[in-house]
Amino acid sequence: MRALVQRVSSAAVSVGGEGVARISQGIVVLLGIGQNDGEAQAQFLCNKIANLRIFEDADGRMNLSLLDIKGEAIVVSQFTLYADANKGRRPSFVDAAAPEIAEPLVTRFAEMITGLGVPTQTGLFGAHMLVEINNDGPVTIWLEK
Repeated sequence: MRALVQRVSSAAVSVGGEGVARISQGIVVLLGIGQNDGEAQAQFLCNKIANLRIFEDADGRMNLSLLDIKGEAIVVSQFTLYADANKGRRPSFVDAAAPEIAEPLVTRFAEMITGLGVPTQTGLFGAHMLVEINNDGPVTIWLEK
């Protein structure tokens, strides 16, 4: 499982001109599910992300977590995080999980992070989404389990 975590001042997701998610301060998690991923990987990354100290304290140091600031999250499924572009010019996505495996795990991931106390919204699995990310910092962190 791969997660690209971006600290945001605000973010939104729309599909076909319709808003499906919108948050203020928090994070956007672009989440890629691999063929061998399951509940254990999702739980590990949820705990890591919710407690990752990437928000500034009163002294301007990154000492606060998403839980500390009572921030929000948007989780967006992104199979392209499993792109392999080592050969040729067209990326291969053979390491990404099939949709019937990935979709329930993305949903479960969002439920887990919500269960930790983070108000969480999602994009629309399999849809062409426009993701508006106002990256704060910018702070962008790659996590993999």
